[in-house]
Amino acid sequence: MAAEKGPWSSEKDSETRVNTGSSPETSGLSYQDAGVDIEAGNELVRQIAPLAKSTSRPGADAGLGGFGGFFDLKAAGYQDPVLVAANDGVGTKLLVANAVGRHDTVGIDLVAMCVNDLVVQGAEPLFFLDYFATGKLSVDAATDVVKGIADGCLMAGCALIGGETAEMPGLYQPGEYDLAGFSVGAVERGHALTGDQVQAGDVILGLASSGLHSNGFSLVRQVVEISGLDYASPAPWDDSQSLGEALLTPTRIYVKSCLDLVKAGKVHAFAHITGGGLLENIPRVLPDGLTAHIDGKSWTIPNQFGWLALRGGIENQELARTFNLGIGMISVVSAEDEEAATKILEDAGETVFRIGDIRPTSGDEPATIVSGIVL
Repeated sequence: MAAEKGPWSSEKDSETRVNTGSSPETSGLSYQDAGVDIEAGNELVRQIAPLAKSTSRPGADAGLGGFGGFFDLKAAGYQDPVLVAANDGVGTKLLVANAVGRHDTVGIDLVAMCVNDLVVQGAEPLFFLDYFATGKLSVDAATDVVKGIADGCLMAGCALIGGETAEMPGLYQPGEYDLAGFSVGAVERGHALTGDQVQAGDVILGLASSGLHSNGFSLVRQVVEISGLDYASPAPWDDSQSLGEALLTPTRIYVKSCLDLVKAGKVHAFAHITGGGLLENIPRVLPDGLTAHIDGKSWTIPNQFGWLALRGGIENQELARTFNLGIGMISVVSAEDEEAATKILEDAGETVFRIGDIRPTSGDEPATIVSGIVL
């Protein structure tokens, strides 16, 4: 967002004359001649400043224009906090957004990929910053992206306190852009979730995803290509929307529901199901000597995954280590807390499935076993 180039902090033209050795008749090059439009960057900041301001929360007024963003932990109510940081991107889902010409959802994806990682540690997301890199700045497209970022921040309860817009001709083609996000959260000392409470007999609750989320899109795009469809075609699993619109469904943000579970003291661990799918993300929160057993028949896998498997000839194990298969977050809870935890999550708007349990590892079996996938 070019926080350092906000309209209230832009550098004034200097009146100092510099002898460049050129004659008055010589027309020198400008930054704009090289492909960088500073005025477009300033106009972008003017347009997105109200979006950032709308995300203000205790601890941050979410104003842009300074060299850095501030956050007051005491004003946010923390006594002895530990900070938790996460950064991520949206990946090649951005190529779908460019092909469709829709940019207002990928900002939500960007926030979701960061803040969902924070809540896995039991942390409340506090603030967010973004990095927007492009070959030639489109103010309209960039504003749409930041609108999505602001929407995501509002969903997560964190403040958008700054960012950077980098116009880099030659590195990106006109119309192309990339995104990176960075978020910081906090949890009171001694209350972080690390997975050390997980034990044999615990139950695994799966929280429904909104679709593909933001992972596996290099494979998705290849399947679309060999299918002969384009992004304007009706989605094969939902003809009420185009394929492109369906694929751009933003990543679900689980922050508020998961924090409700944390505050109730009813959770041993979370795992955000991103790249690597169920097979590679659940082991990240398991102590040694334990295995997660997942029953693939315990929830209905959304139709888009079946279509990808059919058109791409993708085997079940490959699906399970690439996509979320309809489960975007898992919560590990004690068996006695299963009913209460399920109610807390459902009351917060989640669709919850009991998808498995934790058992002692037998022999050399892997840390996560997914069986019975039905497409």
